[in-house]
Amino acid sequence: MTVIRENEIIRPKYSVVIPVLNESASIRELYRQLSEVMTGRYDPVEFIFVDDHSTDASPEILAELAEIDHRVVFLRLKRNYGQTVALAAGFDHAAGDVIVSMDGDLQHDPAEVPVLIDALLSSDADIVSGWRQKRVDNLFFRRIPSRVANWLMAKLSGVNIHDFGTTFKAYRRETIKDVRLYGELHRFIPALASLNGAKVIEVPIRNVPRPEGKSHYGISRTFRVFFDLITIRFMLRYMLRPLHFFGPAGVISFAGGAAILTVLFVQKVFSHVQLFVQHGPLLIFGVLLCLFGLQFLAVGLVGELMMRNYFEAHQKPIYRLERQPKASHFTGIPQ
Repeated sequence: MTVIRENEIIRPKYSVVIPVLNESASIRELYRQLSEVMTGRYDPVEFIFVDDHSTDASPEILAELAEIDHRVVFLRLKRNYGQTVALAAGFDHAAGDVIVSMDGDLQHDPAEVPVLIDALLSSDADIVSGWRQKRVDNLFFRRIPSRVANWLMAKLSGVNIHDFGTTFKAYRRETIKDVRLYGELHRFIPALASLNGAKVIEVPIRNVPRPEGKSHYGISRTFRVFFDLITIRFMLRYMLRPLHFFGPAGVISFAGGAAILTVLFVQKVFSHVQLFVQHGPLLIFGVLLCLFGLQFLAVGLVGELMMRNYFEAHQKPIYRLERQPKASHFTGIPQ
């Protein structure tokens, strides 16, 4: 969003992205506190509320806020896509150099937004993530599963932070714009950004009880996180070289099947063994191992071709520069 004042276009320097789902009880208070915190100290700023197709009065309240305050951007999704897609929509429409994301239920204290922004601007970090050191959630259904999940995420992703689950983060514009989100990968943004060399730090934040309404998350989310972990692990290690993942499995499978078939062939030739009578299951197992091995290798090769076509078709480099070189004065090729 850009603000037009007397024929002058002013682009926001700060963007706050808030996904919303049935948060009519907290939206006005959240807007009030955010406005108090950001006005004056962090101008120009925009507040991007993304309504994930709420069924309560949230859309009406947000439309009203957008009418009375030009800094409020109201986006409403056509159906309920989930928090990841809502965040992606907000990031796509954010115009600020610094982009902050937070929940819309007041469990993230707006007074701590400056903590994230100042930590980002005073360091060379690309992402500042909030860390809920003292959780107020249920011990057995939220805190313990969350601690286990965060430990696994840190080990598998190689990003050493304590709290992947919180949405409360600050990003540099060029970092978050380079991350494509889908599914339920919003909690893995630091890991996805690390693919391009992003530096991630974390700062402690308060975790306050939800003032109104009911949480949208339950124990079932833990199982979805586990499958997302497998996806992230594959993307971090093998996205640019899928044959390195499928290749070893294919070679081992094919070699095992070939060894079995070789032994059976020798027995058939020199010992006149009736293979289908005496070693029928083993023969079938050997053939299946060879077929599985060939399939693994084929999948790996297809993956390699797809990645090659992707980068060539989109003309995207497979690297990111930390610092751009100064423009050269040469206009021709040195002789």
